[in-house]
Amino acid sequence: MRSIMHVAHSVSRLHLLLPFALPTAASAQPALQDLDKPALDRLLERATLVERVVGDDFQRTLPHERWIARCFGVGHAAAPAASRQQADDAASSERAARSAAATDDDAPLAPYMLLADGGEPRDAVWACVEPVHVQVAHDHLVLIEPATLQLSTDDAVALLAVARPLIEALGVEVAAPTPLRWYLSGEPLGSLASAAPLRAAGRNIEIWLPHEAHTGRRPRTWMKLQNEVQMAWFEHPVNQAREARGLPAANSIWLHAQGRMTPVSQPFKHVLSRAAATRGLALASGAALATPPATFDRLQQQAGGQTTARAAGRGTAGVTLVELDQLSTPFVQQDWPRFRAAFAALERDWFAPALAALQRRELAELALTLCSDTGTTTLVVRPIDMKKFWRRRSFASLLP
Repeated sequence: MRSIMHVAHSVSRLHLLLPFALPTAASAQPALQDLDKPALDRLLERATLVERVVGDDFQRTLPHERWIARCFGVGHAAAPAASRQQADDAASSERAARSAAATDDDAPLAPYMLLADGGEPRDAVWACVEPVHVQVAHDHLVLIEPATLQLSTDDAVALLAVARPLIEALGVEVAAPTPLRWYLSGEPLGSLASAAPLRAAGRNIEIWLPHEAHTGRRPRTWMKLQNEVQMAWFEHPVNQAREARGLPAANSIWLHAQGRMTPVSQPFKHVLSRAAATRGLALASGAALATPPATFDRLQQQAGGQTTARAAGRGTAGVTLVELDQLSTPFVQQDWPRFRAAFAALERDWFAPALAALQRRELAELALTLCSDTGTTTLVVRPIDMKKFWRRRSFASLLP
């Protein structure tokens, strides 16, 4: 994984991206029961709504993937830069809230993931392929959340050694700069529509399997490859050993995020993320790259000191993006006690100190992009907004 581990800069304009932070209204009661989040609530009360994108349950990509792709100008329309929006009055906020429902389901992120993993995308179509576990239900197949597979590096290497010749026999190039995530290259991949693993996880995989984007037909070549890999792995020693330990077998492969690398914009000067797609986009844009620290205070320490909002100014410093994905796995697994614990940690480690920094005018601007499993909501708050006591937006009002 390519990274720049120490990024020295003063953080005056901060954007927090929070995948899976907004449960559905139906899940809100178990997800948020007894959750104390006064700092986040205060930030949301005073913030200006910049953009609200309403997706649907049948989009094949994830909302935070679409958001990050649009920010960097990948895919179709570029997203508005949330931290640069001027929407301080209620009417502008209301217009932002009525943003049209998203029809764009484009997030061709595989070449950028390959770049982040240490590969060379070149001018070619790439798709990401990951080993997965597919479970047999009563009358259908269900994709298990990928994090539960817990595949070791050695096991992944052994499984790839079996799958690689099957893939290459189809005339498809294979790149595996990291054993746990592989990449296939071939022009026919560019015509497929596929789903992110976390989109299909826990669901009947029938409608989420790759198909030809223009005809809806299943690609025979991919179906043949998937079947051959499944058979080759069925009694593989790796899977036999895993099942003996009570672990799920790696019994299939999942293709997603296919596309060709294109030039990107640079919406952020500094990017801190563990997600391969976000890291690859940062590398392609020339942004400084690091992994997120554990806390906001640690971010400020790494930045080499604090800068007052007055000194920083809105136009003299770049935006720092921090992607905090602690909520993703418990959300997808619907492990609500774990979800609440992760949310409480974000409140303690990020929201509360960021609120304090705004109040002390050490932050000129804080943007929040909160994602559900279908859409995104972006808000921005500045020190002057903390005095706007008449604003009363609630967290519940943002739930899909």
